[in-house]
Amino acid sequence: MKRLSDIGTIKEILGRHGFTFSKALGQNFLVNPSVCPRMAECSGAGAGVGVLEIGPGIGVLTNELCRLADKVVAVELDSRLLPVLDETLAEYDNVKIVNGDVLKLDLNKLIKKEFDGLEVVVCANLPYYITSPVIMKLLEDRLPVSAVTVMVQKEAAQRICAPVGSRDCGAVTVSVNYYAKPKMLFGVSAGSFMPAPKVDSAVIRLEILKEPPVETDEKTFFRVVKAAFSQRRKVIANSLCSGLGMNKAAVTKLLDEAGVPANARAEQLSLDDFAAIANQINGGAL
Repeated sequence: MKRLSDIGTIKEILGRHGFTFSKALGQNFLVNPSVCPRMAECSGAGAGVGVLEIGPGIGVLTNELCRLADKVVAVELDSRLLPVLDETLAEYDNVKIVNGDVLKLDLNKLIKKEFDGLEVVVCANLPYYITSPVIMKLLEDRLPVSAVTVMVQKEAAQRICAPVGSRDCGAVTVSVNYYAKPKMLFGVSAGSFMPAPKVDSAVIRLEILKEPPVETDEKTFFRVVKAAFSQRRKVIANSLCSGLGMNKAAVTKLLDEAGVPANARAEQLSLDDFAAIANQINGGAL
């Protein structure tokens, strides 16, 4: 197969199949030849490993994953790309394309069916507009995977990988850290894509934790996190009053019993702080 990172090759293939880019689907295909091999290597793909890829596009990253992994299953929403992928991945017999919406698929069922006996990792160049929903689905579905390596908007990567309790911490930071250990791997410039987006990207890796780092009721924990960051400019006492529908006296008592300063802001709290608040709620504060 000709080099899929070559712009001329990409235009020729897409033109022959009558393909045009969809802004609604956030389609930006990688053309930087150094990015996909590095990303595939960082994903953990190798002998004895199966890779679930999301949004293969024209198969640039898929090619690199197929070279390393025992099997690759790529989920592609845009059916117009199926004949393109048939062509660009023709030399590989260890790849399967699933036409579907990753947010609607039963990924546990798919993994069990396709990767029996293999360690499984996820690798994807995610469209910016569905970054958080896809990442949270991968984590919340408790998939039998060891790691998730994804390319996302640089700003999103910085937020996800920010230390919990730091100024850049947000609800997604806390949520991701409940399930995984995030790590920033490397940046990717906007010029690495065709068409070029208006912002830079970054590749991050989420090492899935075997157990959550805190002991708490999961549903209550995330309810507290959502409420705390719903008005992040306010102190935690005010955010929880609004987000949990509690009066000020009850929230003040709740925070005091949890050992959390009422004048702290959400981004200053640790995972243990959020868990302590959740545990106090379950202990009868509500």
